[in-house]
Amino acid sequence: MASSTSLAALPSQLASPARRAAFSRSATARPRHHHHPLLRAPPKGCRLVVTCNAQTAVPTSIAQGTPVRPTSILVVGATGTLGRQVVRRALDEGYDVRCLVRPRPAPADFLRDWGATVVNADLSKPETIPATLVGIHTVIDCATGRPEEPIRTVDWEGKVALIQCAKAMGIQKYVFYSIHNCDKHPEVPLMEIKHCTEKFIQDAGLDYLIIRLCGFMQGLIGQYAVPILEEKSVWGTDAPTRIAYMDTQDVARLTFIAMRNEKASKKLLTFAGPRAWTTQEVITLCERLAGQDANVTTVPVAVLRFTRQLTRFFQWTNDVADRLAFSEVLSSDTIFSVPMNDTYQLLGVDSKDILTLEKYLQDYFTNILKKLKDLKAQSKQTDIFF
Repeated sequence: MASSTSLAALPSQLASPARRAAFSRSATARPRHHHHPLLRAPPKGCRLVVTCNAQTAVPTSIAQGTPVRPTSILVVGATGTLGRQVVRRALDEGYDVRCLVRPRPAPADFLRDWGATVVNADLSKPETIPATLVGIHTVIDCATGRPEEPIRTVDWEGKVALIQCAKAMGIQKYVFYSIHNCDKHPEVPLMEIKHCTEKFIQDAGLDYLIIRLCGFMQGLIGQYAVPILEEKSVWGTDAPTRIAYMDTQDVARLTFIAMRNEKASKKLLTFAGPRAWTTQEVITLCERLAGQDANVTTVPVAVLRFTRQLTRFFQWTNDVADRLAFSEVLSSDTIFSVPMNDTYQLLGVDSKDILTLEKYLQDYFTNILKKLKDLKAQSKQTDIFF
């Protein structure tokens, strides 16, 4: 699909000359900030600036034509750790899945192989967004910026553009993944952005589902499991932070249950794993399952704080400092977990069906150690992917 909206690509309700002209004018006019309150001001209590992109938001009211199918969804950030599981789950449940993927040297062929449709667009280029939403009922937003990008480029400015366009084009539901406790840490840019985005969605007039997450089990493989197997250093902190990690497959499964549940409409839910773990407890579990000790390098929280303050002196390191601020929160005396009983009851889910971290890591180590034994590979663990 083309990376910008073409009149030929518009839905049938825009087929008349009058509506085509109205859409064309809205896509080429100079930005005007007084069309709609959504496009004018940031959410109350947020310091971030809301920009009106004329190519993104269509201020002209678009009448409903042929209803889109409820099974038609767009997954944004489909190649990520969570996004790919959302795509797999959606396809398994019979949804028509379209994936918004940034143009990249290595095409996301695996998504096509699974049966999804892939369209190229970039949230940092608002004019590429509208065409991806044609014929879509639900947007599932799993996207986040790449480590080398300024946090605000995708996670705020890009998301504002996407939400504005979703509202203007009549998207029926918007699902957004956020971070647990983001409202309690405005000093951390990423968490402030997540909280402001939550409020922006709530003020937009969309039917929404906001899901706050604590941590992914999948992230522990590269952080702890692989380094222990390779006898490399494992980095940790001296803080008693506890995180209730959840398998991304469970996150995806619960997401679709919640999407179909009318009682979860316009709700903010938090998904957390069965138990909250400290870094040391995770390392100890990995050591036991791997059958070998870890070479642990401990970074005091005080060092993270000092490094953050130091990098603030240099403009070109601001983004590094922003990410260190997030690391500092994750390394503080904080519990990233919530009781899930009410959520399970709301969604009709049995807590016994949620994968535990012990089972997840046990399965991983059992599979990889068997592979290594079969291949008699002593030092090529990094060449094996599952």
